[in-house]
Amino acid sequence: EVLQNHVLEAKVFHTEYGTGVAILTGAHRFSLTTNIDDLKLRRMPEVPGLQKPPSCWAVLSQDRVTIVLLAVGQDLYLLDNTSCSVVVSEPRRVSVGSRAVCSPPHSLAGPFPCPPAVPRAALQPPALAGRSFPLLSHGQACTAGTPGPILARGKEVRIEWAQEASQEIFKIASMAPGALLLEAQKEYEKESQKADEYLREIKDQKLLPEAVSQCIEAAGYEHEPDTQKSLLRAASFGKCFIDKFPPEGFVRMCQDLRVLNAIRDYQIGIPLTFTQYKRLTIEVLLDRLVLRRLYPLAIRICEYLRLSEIQGVSRILAHWACYKVRRQ
Repeated sequence: EVLQNHVLEAKVFHTEYGTGVAILTGAHRFSLTTNIDDLKLRRMPEVPGLQKPPSCWAVLSQDRVTIVLLAVGQDLYLLDNTSCSVVVSEPRRVSVGSRAVCSPPHSLAGPFPCPPAVPRAALQPPALAGRSFPLLSHGQACTAGTPGPILARGKEVRIEWAQEASQEIFKIASMAPGALLLEAQKEYEKESQKADEYLREIKDQKLLPEAVSQCIEAAGYEHEPDTQKSLLRAASFGKCFIDKFPPEGFVRMCQDLRVLNAIRDYQIGIPLTFTQYKRLTIEVLLDRLVLRRLYPLAIRICEYLRLSEIQGVSRILAHWACYKVRRQ
């Protein structure tokens, strides 16, 4: 079949067995091997009615299961070893773009291109049935059968495992203290009396400190600056009604988010999640900026965080000087 119809497109992916390759033939059929060193080509089931190449497709290999995810028009199909299943179809539309990508196997968080709006649909592919992963997209909770394949349409957002605080605030009809505080702040900006009602409900339950902490924590896991600001404004609003609320956590979160937003800029291109940033530590992040020769940004971060000269500016200037000398 490959000789007769040729290869329209191929994708390389990694598996537990080694390096795999998947191909799309001119007959619009998929074939793949999970290990090019032990070549055993397997043809995937046919997609009903597929008369032209899919808009985009990707391969996901995890736990010794390899599947192909492809978009045809507004429909999303999943191919496993034995069947072709419709994962998302009308009326739950998924915006389709030019490419699809998969996260590294077993990764906890990372940057993925995805559409501007991911529907709150439970995607349960047969090969991964029973495994649901809570995700966040633009401040809204959704559930997906696998965190790997994400569709793209020219706009990059970051998807990560939804932490408890984020789930509590953004799940539908949530009555969590953080969710109520966020609504109270929004109503306050509208000069609505509902703000007092929401706030009173939280205070009557003596959950205002928890509500503020939830909003601060959830802000760290958001990637859209507008959503970050909304959560932090809610936290700041709630703090006004608490005696002696410790400000350190709020201030630190503002600092962390400012650093994260700076390195996530497309001109810098280090789209770390909050969890990755904390595990990486600021020292390692500065080392990465130095390796990329982003000395001005590294120095500004050091000055903003008020790091010691030995740990921060002086060390970076020393690297810069060595780099300039080597270029002479």
